[in-house]
Amino acid sequence: MTSFKKELSFRWSDLDPNFHVRHSAYYDFGAQHRIEILESLGITMKVMQMQNFGPILFREECVFRKEIKLSDTIIMHTKTSKMKADASRWSIVHEFINEDSKVCATITVDGAWMDTKLRKLASPTPEIAVEAFHIFPKSDDFIIS
Repeated sequence: MTSFKKELSFRWSDLDPNFHVRHSAYYDFGAQHRIEILESLGITMKVMQMQNFGPILFREECVFRKEIKLSDTIIMHTKTSKMKADASRWSIVHEFINEDSKVCATITVDGAWMDTKLRKLASPTPEIAVEAFHIFPKSDDFIIS
């Protein structure tokens, strides 16, 4: 698998006054896709609650290249671009690609795992997260540190 993929379906409420997808909707689509991916890798909300950990973001940035309109067909591709060997910190990239194979936007998030009881970074990284992130599709310029 080269990336996790999801075809996006835009709603009227995703638009701004200029009739293209509003900036904050991109972040919502990225967040939803990350949770769906974690679920597919076995990191469900129930598992995170039982093991007292969850993802935390340090940075979330979107670069907008082409506007997206209500009727556009967009496939979001999601990969990891950077990760510590123990999967304690990571970067995920979401690319919004149109039917002409043009990148319309790219979201990059930098994150880690938080111990939800201690309210600080999880140490060690929960084993299920290590396993999941080692099989997560990687970008062409993937860096492991």
